[in-house]
Amino acid sequence: MTATRPGAADLSGAFAYTWDLVGDPAAAERIAALGVGSVVLQAAYHSARAMTPYHPVHRTVHATHSAVYFPLDPGGWRGTRLRPPVPGWAVDVPDRFGTAATALRGQGLRVEAWLVLTHGTVLGEQAPGLTVRNAFDERYGYALCPAQPEVAAYAAQLVGAFCERYDTAEVPALMLEACGWLGFEHGSHHEKTAGADLTRAARDLLSVCLCTACREGIAAAGADPADLAHAVRRTVDAELQVGARAPHTLHEALGEQAATALLRHRKAVIEQLTKDVAAVAPGRELLLMADGDPGATGPDAGINLGRFKGRADALVLKCWDGEHRSVARIEAAVRATDRTVIANVSVLEEHPARVAGRVARLLDAGAQQIRYYHAGMASPARLQALRRADAYARETARAARTTEGAA
Repeated sequence: MTATRPGAADLSGAFAYTWDLVGDPAAAERIAALGVGSVVLQAAYHSARAMTPYHPVHRTVHATHSAVYFPLDPGGWRGTRLRPPVPGWAVDVPDRFGTAATALRGQGLRVEAWLVLTHGTVLGEQAPGLTVRNAFDERYGYALCPAQPEVAAYAAQLVGAFCERYDTAEVPALMLEACGWLGFEHGSHHEKTAGADLTRAARDLLSVCLCTACREGIAAAGADPADLAHAVRRTVDAELQVGARAPHTLHEALGEQAATALLRHRKAVIEQLTKDVAAVAPGRELLLMADGDPGATGPDAGINLGRFKGRADALVLKCWDGEHRSVARIEAAVRATDRTVIANVSVLEEHPARVAGRVARLLDAGAQQIRYYHAGMASPARLQALRRADAYARETARAARTTEGAA
């Protein structure tokens, strides 16, 4: 299928944190000067230690746990095990999202709320039975399992609470992160896993959740969860032996029936979660951070882009790896889906001199929009590269529109 070129006004956006803006009266204007039309602004987010190189008061922010950056009604969460934590490091301005969003709208920027749903160590520690459990019966405390009904209800309630506070005119779109399973790949504090030299297949197997809800879902999808767990343990342990041959895919490791059932279960859970969120966010655009590999776990939901029946107006695909792989990913997505395809480009990862070329190739591959990561942490040289890349992209879009109009 042929992608439609976007207009210059709706082509691009940049990610930003509330702490980049609150307390810095120049921040919104600085972001607007990049040329982007929208800002993906953190509303509910996981732990992080971030640089704030332009802020007049601080140089780093250490968010020690996941938190919401807008006021919540405590009464609405009474009796629930999962309650969004508040940021103890940011209590000076209770409505940090609203404050930052007002500043951005004052510069003519569209605001998209960035909501992380199943990633939260504090919540996982409070309710360990609701977290991802691997085949070795080990819990990933940072990862809430979306197959657990309480987790799905928590995600929908969080989004609903946000939408009750800010109307659609203020925040017309929601960027949803962690709508599926977080797996073995996480980047914990003092991460000590690299030296085991695990293959991608082994990491995928260690990401398979076998909590009670997932066991039930896998069984309903047509496989024996006990046999699946045994296959995971056997394959991972065999890989750690000298000279062992590692499988390349989930299907090779688990067998066709078990792998198909696992992916069918994951598909159903992610689709239902997006529908639940959409039900409490009427009139909002839903931008889903996605991975086109249904076996993938992590912040980007692993789905078959062409067969996805959940709610998403746009699919946001991370393009942080090699340029050729990123271009191929966008081309495959555009062939697979009629939904808007957005390329997520990291100016923190790419050499500044190559950002414009990457963006040009992604647009040529069919990406309809770009989101740049990250306007608050990028160095001056990287912000300049973002500005140049975006100016080139806008000029390309205008030229395409002129050509189409002449035709």
